[in-house]
Parts: sequence; C-alpha cells; structure tokens
Amino acid sequence: MRNSFCRVPATSNSGDLRIAVLADSDTRWKWGALTARRLAPGHRPAGFLLRGRATPTARQLGEVGIGTGPAGPAEVTCAEFLAEIGRANGAERYDVIVLALVGGAVQAVLHGVRALWPDPAARPVLVTGYVGVVYEKLTDGLLLRHGADLVLANSPYDAARFRAVYEGVGAASDSVTETALPFLEGAPHEPGAAARTVVFAVQPSVPESRADRTYLLARAAAHARLHPGREVLVKLRSLPGEHTTHLEEQPYQRLAGRLPGGLPANCRLVYGNMGAVLDGADLLVTVSSTAALEAMHRGVPTAVLTDLGIREALGNHHFLGSGCLASWDELDDGLLPKADPGWLAEQGVTPAGEPFAAARTRLAELLAREQLPPVAPYYTRATAPGYLPGILARHHLAPDGTPLPGAVRLDSGESRARRWLRSRLREAARGAYRHGVQRVAPVIRRLGQL
Repeated sequence: MRNSFCRVPATSNSGDLRIAVLADSDTRWKWGALTARRLAPGHRPAGFLLRGRATPTARQLGEVGIGTGPAGPAEVTCAEFLAEIGRANGAERYDVIVLALVGGAVQAVLHGVRALWPDPAARPVLVTGYVGVVYEKLTDGLLLRHGADLVLANSPYDAARFRAVYEGVGAASDSVTETALPFLEGAPHEPGAAARTVVFAVQPSVPESRADRTYLLARAAAHARLHPGREVLVKLRSLPGEHTTHLEEQPYQRLAGRLPGGLPANCRLVYGNMGAVLDGADLLVTVSSTAALEAMHRGVPTAVLTDLGIREALGNHHFLGSGCLASWDELDDGLLPKADPGWLAEQGVTPAGEPFAAARTRLAELLAREQLPPVAPYYTRATAPGYLPGILARHHLAPDGTPLPGAVRLDSGESRARRWLRSRLREAARGAYRHGVQRVAPVIRRLGQL
C-alpha cells in the first residue's frame, strides 16, 4: 500500500491542495482549467496536455483566455502522465485530477490509475465531464467515463440522462454530480444598443460538407449586405493547420477566399476568446455550438439555424423547445429569438443558486477520507473483452492498465538540444498530419468520386 497523506477540503485556500488538469485540446483545456478553479477556488491547477492530433498550440491556449503560467502545460502521453502521478508521494501527490479528455482517453487513465492503486489507498480524486452539449454518443461516452469519482453533468437534464445510462447497465450512478458549464459568465446583454453586431459562431465539424459550409458563409455575407448598418463577425475556432476538439477538413478561411464576390466590408473573420467576442454581440447565430449557451446565459438573442434541417447529425435537435430555432431568412427579416426560461433552467443555462456547490461538497467528502477504493470502471476485461483492450492499446497500455514496454521514456540524460529537436520534429509531424487532413484528404475524396 502506498504512503498516505493529509488532504484538506476543496474549499480551503491554504494552498495545500494540489490539483492537476489533463486536457487534449484547446476547448477541453479551457473547460478543465475553469472546472478545477470552480471546484477548488484559490488553487492554481497544474497543467498537462495529452499528446495527440488535437494538441493545441501556444496561440490556441492563449486564445481561450485561461492562463497557463510562464512554462505552460507539460505535453505528455497517457503512460507518461500515469508515471508522473505514480511517482509522486506525500506532499507532492496530486489530490485532485480533472480529466478533460475524449472518452477513450478518460477510460485509459482510469484503468491506469486502477493499476497504480489496485487496493484502497490515498489516491487522487478523479473528475471528468463534458465540455458542452452532449448530443451524440451519449451511452458510449458515458460508459467510457464511468469509474471516475465525479462525473459532472452540466444541467438537470444531463444529470438525469447520465444516471439513466449508468443504472440501465447496472452500474453505480452516485458519481454523477450536477453542475453547469464553468464558462457561463460575463456581463448581461444590454438590449437597444446603438451598434448592431451579429456573431456567426462556426464549428469545425458541423456541418461537414464543403457545400453546406459554403452555403452558411454565403448567407452570413448576404445578411451583412442586406443590413449595411450591422457588423457580421464570423467567429473562427482555429487558424488553418490547427486542430481543435474535432477535425476541420474545410476551414472557413479558405472558403471565404473562394466566395463569389468575397465578403462585404461589414462582414469579417475574427478569432479570439468567445467571451470577449460576446461582450459586443447583439445576436449570436450558430448551428449547434456551445457558444449558444454562453450567449443565452448573458441574454444575447440567439439563433440556432434550421437551414440545413433539424438533425441529430448537426446537433441542433438539442435545442428543441428553446424557442431559438430559426433560419437565415427569418433573421434577414429582423427576427431576434427569445429563449424559453423553462428550457434555460432545465439545461443549466440559468442555474438556481451556486451550480458547483454540490460538486465541492462531494469533493470535500472524498478528500476527507484517508483512503479511497480502487477505481472501478464499468468496462473491464470481463464486460468488454472485445472493446477495452483496443482502447487501452491506443494509449500504449496493456489490458490490465499497465504501460506497455517502451511506453514511458526513461531519463537518459538527454541534452536540452536533443529535447528541443525532438519537440520540433513532433510539431512538424503534427503539422504534416493536419495538412493531410485539410488539403490532401479532400482532394483524394473528390478524385474518388470521379
């Protein structure tokens, strides 16, 4: 059994609590860091970025508006992260770890932690959840997250769905804890402002096809021409060559360059933190972005587009009953949608009271225990023998959660120059992969249809 250590309640400001965030993209870093600060006010989380195709650049981390410190988060593999937390002991041990990851990566860490602490021990409290609207792969994603000590649900609606999934397979559901999206903040919208600013929040993967994305961009440009007194901002998530949570094969920047007639003077592409962009918005337009919830929380009129249909594949079906489903034609005619108060409350957009109070109470209870039971995911070699080993192998873990040979690089006294060279080669390889996704893959796909 590993050494025990003294832990303090999550609400303490003593600085004794050590909390870490492991994230795999820019948006999940934002969610994870803000969640950590909501769970443990006054404590600065340590940052780790899971190495992969969506590992964010320094520019992307700066854009999400969540400080990373002078050195920034450390880039690690899953096996390296497990080795890091397994080495720590005593005062150096992490008390809380927020897993801001895709479901498969969460499952890998859970099994890795179980391998590190197979018996009751003073191990870290594991927290996970979702960065936004959960409109697809509900069962798959939730079961991959089962085993964490806290599975955060962003609304009463989500909490009920999450518990139903776990109870439906006979798994414990007491880990499900209702909260809210941690970035629902900002100054309330002041209607009647002289300047009219429309923000079209695009998404990297919805819609997917070039034709649909070109259509939406053309409609935004047409709206700007129809309303020359309005400024239409096309809010982008990343520069070409960068990846966010989802792959983007058809970047809007390139589509804008090919748009007949181009963009009018009062329609432009913008980057930056979504909260800062919403500060001056009078209307938010999107297909199904989580930005819609941010805008609704502030009281900004929000339109969830129906132009391409209301479909599960688009995610806009999640907004049924919100009162915000609308088309570009209706927006052109002057519609400013008004969100339904009941829907907002049920979706956690306008939570009653402090939304993280229950999570902090639950966390404090866990931290007060000298030992925690071993992590117990629903997926095991007994329940999912044809599924789990493949998930773990992708993260270089054996079926029992231990690192595969060579998965953790031993400290060989490597020079700083060689470490720098390896990081540059890794970034070049990542750039080549992104180039292939955004430039080569679409061309091959079109040639295949000839």
